[in-house]
Amino acid sequence: MALYHCLQNPDLDIKYLVTTINDAVDRISMHGVRTELLIKQAENIGIPLYQVRLPEMPGMAEYDAVMRTTMEHFRAEGITHAIFGDIFLQDLKDYRDARLAEAGMTGIYPLWKRDTNELINEFLDLGFGTVIACTQERLERIVGKEITEELIMSLPEDVDVCGENGEFHTFAFKGPIFKQEIAYKTGERVFREYKSPKDSNDTCFSSAPEKRAGFWYCDLLAE
Repeated sequence: MALYHCLQNPDLDIKYLVTTINDAVDRISMHGVRTELLIKQAENIGIPLYQVRLPEMPGMAEYDAVMRTTMEHFRAEGITHAIFGDIFLQDLKDYRDARLAEAGMTGIYPLWKRDTNELINEFLDLGFGTVIACTQERLERIVGKEITEELIMSLPEDVDVCGENGEFHTFAFKGPIFKQEIAYKTGERVFREYKSPKDSNDTCFSSAPEKRAGFWYCDLLAE
């Protein structure tokens, strides 16, 4: 949705789609989506893909170093802004803005402070389609399902309908920014548990999580 709105702005010239990749498994960081499908997304959107390769569990210092080098590379190409789809997490926005400023760049947040119920309805009304690639442990029942009005209505009250608090992550496979729909099928479901950072400074948020976090992943396969 952030990309969709920015593509309507004639003052913006979007050079790259930038995605971090878990190099150990060749999948999108956190989302767990295969790079093969990411490449199909970029090809169907028609904007060059820039992959930022990361180790499986990088600390914040390591992550910041890789991203600093990446942003400096973009800045040397004359790129001045980076677009993000953040909606309301102020800590995360502050972190992004601080790191971008170090490279002499500025963030653009086209969805910032939008009502998330309004946003997901606009997303569906525009003809976008997205499938839930991973969820928090308690939301196992929706992993691998496509987001529909019915699914949104079935979510617990404390779950944001756009997954903005990290409740779930998705893979968009159709919509007005795509030349054609990306065919996929669901595969194996796997549960993974992640330990909280040992160092409270090893997070971009002002307070690190105190408990282990578990996520269900649904493998998405290209057809």
